Amino acid sequence: MAITTVTGPSFLALQVADVERAANFYENIVGMVRAPQSPPGAVVFATSPIAFGVRGPSPGTDLAAGLPGLGVALWFACEDARALHDHLAAEGVDIVTPPFASPFGDTFAFRDPAGYVITMHTG
Repeated sequence: MAITTVTGPSFLALQVADVERAANFYENIVGMVRAPQSPPGAVVFATSPIAFGVRGPSPGTDLAAGLPGLGVALWFACEDARALHDHLAAEGVDIVTPPFASPFGDTFAFRDPAGYVITMHTG
């Protein structure tokens, strides 16, 4: 039996306790645009090349049992990481790593309301 080739991620989602709170954060604070349709229990954003969303926990997942995002490294490209950093800092968002020059362009990391650390870079 031949094994099929995996071509890469097609959708990324964070499991959160409060979907609407997380969706409002990514839409109104970070600046993502909601996709026209989302499945029940989730909000999908029109990110490219891969859609990103927030969703309720999968059956059997206890978010209170551990740290959100433990072992997860989630990076997003944006037009101007330093400008986004300044905006998020002004909004009171927890900045985990201040902007620095990296091989991927200006880069910084912040913590979202569910506790996930998200890295942004100018891409």
